[in-house]
Amino acid sequence: MNWAEAGFEVFGTKVLWTDLVGNVAALATVLLAIRKSIWTWPVQLTASVLLLVASINAHITGNALKQVMFGALAVYGWWRWTRGTQDGRELAVRPATGSERLALVGVMLLGTLAVGVIFFVTKLSWGASVPPPKGYLLVLADSYIFVGSAVATWAQGRALVDFWLIWIAVDLVGVPLAFSSGLVVSGAVYGVFFVLVLVGFFNWLKEYRSRTVLVPKEAV
Repeated sequence: MNWAEAGFEVFGTKVLWTDLVGNVAALATVLLAIRKSIWTWPVQLTASVLLLVASINAHITGNALKQVMFGALAVYGWWRWTRGTQDGRELAVRPATGSERLALVGVMLLGTLAVGVIFFVTKLSWGASVPPPKGYLLVLADSYIFVGSAVATWAQGRALVDFWLIWIAVDLVGVPLAFSSGLVVSGAVYGVFFVLVLVGFFNWLKEYRSRTVLVPKEAV
């Protein structure tokens, strides 16, 4: 057994160390994002590498590709937040504009369909080998999680409050898929994510609203 397959059993279920440590790092990423810490991104990069290995072992291609995407977007987010906090400035968060929201939803819908077709034709999604209609649903779930995660992380890099809402939509599919695929730790952590994402959303929204109230007073 190599390090990627190392783990331990809990109530008869094997837990991979890569899955456990990767999810702990991912959980820390959410907590850091709530505080708008620049450490959000290097920790996310670490989590992506570990969860990539865990996903490959579990044969969840869509989730594995998602981790590759997370790694790339972590570099992007790191760069964006570094620029936004230069000279000691605090990262300014804001809701997406109407056009931005339409674009985010459009990319999620069209992207899910497009990536779903690619996953099915190329057999990148393990659901492609499952008889329909279940197989079709699994492929769509894979592509939805992949595209939704990309959109959410991109929006996070731009400090848009709406990225928390996108994560909620992704978790609603990711939690049951993780449990059904045997990634018990991932499923449990996604459930915790759901709660933390709600906290993060209200914190960021509150901060934005308080800033918009203070600015006019300062101007006067």
